[in-house]
Amino acid sequence: MSSTDAGYTGADNLEVMREAFNYNAWLLRLIRRHAPSKGRVLDFGAGSGTFALPLQRAGLAMSCVEPDVALGSMLRAEGLVCVPALEQLEEAAFDFAYTLNVLEHIDDDAAALTTLRTKLKPGSRLLVYVPAFQVLYGPMDRKVGHLRRYRRLDLVRCVRKAGFTVERSRYADSLGFFAALAFRLLRREATGELNPAHIRLYDRWAFPLSLVLDTIAWPFFGKNVIVVARR
Repeated sequence: MSSTDAGYTGADNLEVMREAFNYNAWLLRLIRRHAPSKGRVLDFGAGSGTFALPLQRAGLAMSCVEPDVALGSMLRAEGLVCVPALEQLEEAAFDFAYTLNVLEHIDDDAAALTTLRTKLKPGSRLLVYVPAFQVLYGPMDRKVGHLRRYRRLDLVRCVRKAGFTVERSRYADSLGFFAALAFRLLRREATGELNPAHIRLYDRWAFPLSLVLDTIAWPFFGKNVIVVARR
């Protein structure tokens, strides 16, 4: 898969994750923490617009890359600029970019990051968020088309290979690591479908505690990896 054809499967799981209100609110805060207060922002792999839409409402000039035809049409209907491939965007045009749970779908992730770098203005930041630890790879990963999960230092090396300067990196959602591991070990033959009730339960009660535990566990483990880098 290249940066131009990084399509998604498992759109039903994408819809279920809209139930994770605390999780999505935390990701939105994470983006806002690193994004400029104004300027052009690029969402690489925008999905259904969970983050691009509120950011545009907050006054940021959003552009999206979303290869899924139906999702892209929905984003454009919501008033977002959306193209199916990075290559269709102008060079050195964006003040900030983020990509959440996308690189794991792309065969040559370093090449996609290299192309993404060319779309950023010099000195602009990139936020990358991906699933962590191959030991957690299971039916859900296969269903949605994940090619891999990452260790923190592997992702750092990948981002550096693309020409970025890494400013910080860490694991996130430490309790999610154990929840995903239990799902992996106890439901080996599962189809990968996410249970909305389970998502709501974890999101309401466990995820806030996970963020507290992350203050200690971030160098060692978590369900996801975060990297912030600068062009």
